[in-house]
Amino acid sequence: MGNNSYAHTHHDYPASDIITNCGNTIRAVTDGVILVVNRVDKWKASVNAGDTRGGLSIAFLGDDGVRYYGSHMSKIDAKVKVGARVTAGQTIGKIGETGDASACHLHFGISPPCAKVGDWWNQRGTVYPWPYLDAWKAGTNKSPVATVKKWQASHGCPKKPTTDG
Repeated sequence: MGNNSYAHTHHDYPASDIITNCGNTIRAVTDGVILVVNRVDKWKASVNAGDTRGGLSIAFLGDDGVRYYGSHMSKIDAKVKVGARVTAGQTIGKIGETGDASACHLHFGISPPCAKVGDWWNQRGTVYPWPYLDAWKAGTNKSPVATVKKWQASHGCPKKPTTDG
């Protein structure tokens, strides 16, 4: 994971902001299929809409059944299109500060697929990614599948955001 940092906390909901230099490469964490690609930064602070807060962003459904989300990107690879397959380690974009971001970073969210698209309040993150980031950084293959299934069993798929953050 190179020169970066992330906290074991996040404001308002579970996610990890991976702080690193703008332009650094973002790679897929596992194999899967692209669900969402936002190549245009539609964020406006005056509107403060949760569905545009991520700026340039993608979400994909891992072959493990977990949805992975990355946002605030400066660039999304041309091969990343809705319905396209990605493989673990494949370049999917570059670190940026689009959307509601004040520094170069990747907002990384892990969630159940729920509606697959359109449910940004779930997509942005429902379980903390840091335990998996810690494991992957240490070279251990730790999966979020059980934690995501447990979260969904107790929360279902919320039909609206619980916070605006």
